[in-house]
Amino acid sequence: MRKDIYLSVVTALATVAAIVLFLMLAAPVAKPFAWAVIIGISTMPHYNRLAARMPRHPGGSAGLMVLIVAICFILPIVALVVNATLNADEWYRDIANMVSTVAKSGAATISDIPVVDRLLVLGKKFGVELSTVGSKLAAASSSFLVGLATEAAKNLLDLLVTLVIALFILFFVYRDGERLVEVLIGKLASNREKAESYVSEIRSITTAVTVGTIFTCATQGVTAGIGYYVAGVPAPIFCGALTAIAALVPVVGTGVIWVPVTAFVALNGSYLSAALLALWCMIFVGLADNAIRPLAIGAATDIPVLAIVLGAICGVVTMGLLGLILGPVLFAILMTTWSRAVSDVEGASGDAPPSGS
Repeated sequence: MRKDIYLSVVTALATVAAIVLFLMLAAPVAKPFAWAVIIGISTMPHYNRLAARMPRHPGGSAGLMVLIVAICFILPIVALVVNATLNADEWYRDIANMVSTVAKSGAATISDIPVVDRLLVLGKKFGVELSTVGSKLAAASSSFLVGLATEAAKNLLDLLVTLVIALFILFFVYRDGERLVEVLIGKLASNREKAESYVSEIRSITTAVTVGTIFTCATQGVTAGIGYYVAGVPAPIFCGALTAIAALVPVVGTGVIWVPVTAFVALNGSYLSAALLALWCMIFVGLADNAIRPLAIGAATDIPVLAIVLGAICGVVTMGLLGLILGPVLFAILMTTWSRAVSDVEGASGDAPPSGS
């Protein structure tokens, strides 16, 4: 074998091995790195304004920006996790008492409805007792809600650890991110102006999707939490947080939380409270999703709704909670980039002279 071919093969194999080794070493910090990049891109304009006031201290401005992000994003999650930990026993007792009340009086309460009364008579002919069925449904609902709350608390704790690691990475994203992007564009891009245009659009899409999604979900969580508190639902703050997390899921969204909560309130005998809570969630919580999200996301760029929905579905399946943010961002970037690439090709074809001329 010729020496130059041998060296080329060895170099290629060494490069592949280095890439594989790097991916293996970087795998544990992949999620924190992704969070750091998303947060960094979304908040980079604010960092640039801060850095402009501290031109001689890029490290200081990056550290101050990380502190601001920690106060705005990390502290609320810490407060939520601490609140859930301190009140877990009380919330469980409240849920258990509600289930016990439903199991004892739910059948009698529901049987007051004329249509249900006829169904009860028909059910008894076939050996079906509503009290037994109601007790089983109440117990199953209690187990489901407690399991959901436990899993949510665990996910919040994992998210907290991930975000703490992401803050460390975020410092370098602020301090060195734009400079690194400029170096990569200068070395890899054949058309610098077009590459910078793509990078600018990616920043705009990432900021619009991330900020719009988080703002919408937070609004829905707070709005639903107010309704839970007024309706007397146990642990309204935690249920509101669960509603905010569920708002990230497309199609079903907040209904995963407020529908069973409303049913619990109704089975407990509080029909008026349940009806008012259902109307509150359908009108005001739903309004936040149908009005605020399109305005918040569409205000910065024209992002297809299909990209947001498909991205969230695929993202949550593959990456969990991170995927609910990262999935829509990636899908929106891919679809927008593809649309621009097609437009560029069509424009180049339109500008080309006819073949016969």
